[in-house]
Amino acid sequence: MTILTWLTGPNGQLISSACVIIILILMLFMSTRLYTSYRNKRIYRYLTLTIPLFMVQNTILAMLAYPGQKLPPWLHIVSMILQIVSFIIINFVYMKLYTHRGAQIKVMPFVLLIVLTFVIAAVQSVFMDPSDDALLPGGQYRLLGLDFYSLIVTFMILLGSKGAEMNGKFSASLITYFILDLSRIADGYVFHGSVDWLVLLGYFLPIVYFMQLFLLLFEWVIERLMMTYQSSITDGLTGLYNRRHFTSKAEQIMRRQKGLAVIFCDIDNFKKLNDTQGHHKADGVLKQVAEIMKEESAGIGAAGRYGGEELLACISTDRVKPDRVAESIRSRVEKETIVTVSVGVSTTKDGKDVIQLIKLADEAMYHSKTTGKNKVSLFSSLPSSKKKALST
Repeated sequence: MTILTWLTGPNGQLISSACVIIILILMLFMSTRLYTSYRNKRIYRYLTLTIPLFMVQNTILAMLAYPGQKLPPWLHIVSMILQIVSFIIINFVYMKLYTHRGAQIKVMPFVLLIVLTFVIAAVQSVFMDPSDDALLPGGQYRLLGLDFYSLIVTFMILLGSKGAEMNGKFSASLITYFILDLSRIADGYVFHGSVDWLVLLGYFLPIVYFMQLFLLLFEWVIERLMMTYQSSITDGLTGLYNRRHFTSKAEQIMRRQKGLAVIFCDIDNFKKLNDTQGHHKADGVLKQVAEIMKEESAGIGAAGRYGGEELLACISTDRVKPDRVAESIRSRVEKETIVTVSVGVSTTKDGKDVIQLIKLADEAMYHSKTTGKNKVSLFSSLPSSKKKALST
């Protein structure tokens, strides 16, 4: 017996089902964690309940591949029902996961497809030929209605995924499944198991398909983890680092570089802007200033939001002069927005740790604020009386 003959026999189906079940176990683990970790319980519940259906269906396929067991014919219909219904539900789940919130995925078409599956299965059971002459290669019966209905369902969902602007990888998985259905129909109704590569496609394309689904789900989990992490370190409005993470980034730069500077910016007359033009306009301006801070510190440091209209930047002083960066921020804000900023700068020559540098830069900013606004003040250039008062 050659390897090809061995693979195209019942052992090929057994290997295929075993591999698919292993992939499904990994997917089940991830879906269970998603269900317990996120608020959108319903969609993750569907996913968690559907995966075991696929596992049962692949177990039945492995059993049916050995015709000597004399299993009841109705088990073939059960296998097809599980295959089609599980396929419909899992694609509904993936569409919900990967479609932006503005697009509405209607439930009713999927429900109708499931109902029609049971109707066709009922009709199929009435006209089913239970004799061995109706067996397909691999030990399954010819179920003409369900076989071709499965192909139609795949084609309809593939068309629907285009309309919903789905992830390209998801469409690729549907194409894989469509080719799988075509190969099974061609093998069972045209070539009758005489073409080895078609038999192999029927056995091993399911592994490819479920691996694609696994990678899509894995990608989704990674994206959720990244979003959770980003939300824990950034400010929701401006996208800048929050105060805690900004301090951590500044400490990292201080450890790696010889010198560090903290630039403290406060938007001038921000309360008046809020009162006269509204929160929406004020928030838009705050985002503009934050973007300028982010651009000016890119590659040399980091930017953060200290609180309210107070924004920070920490930069390495090895390659740039902090007063020039601060002046560039001030100048750009004046030219590119409808507000101005008062800016204070401190460096490691003024203080020993990040917390102290922030405090000193805040003092320098306050000096800018009280002596005319829209200017940059270096803590090292403040009057000696102010420095002494701050140190005490």
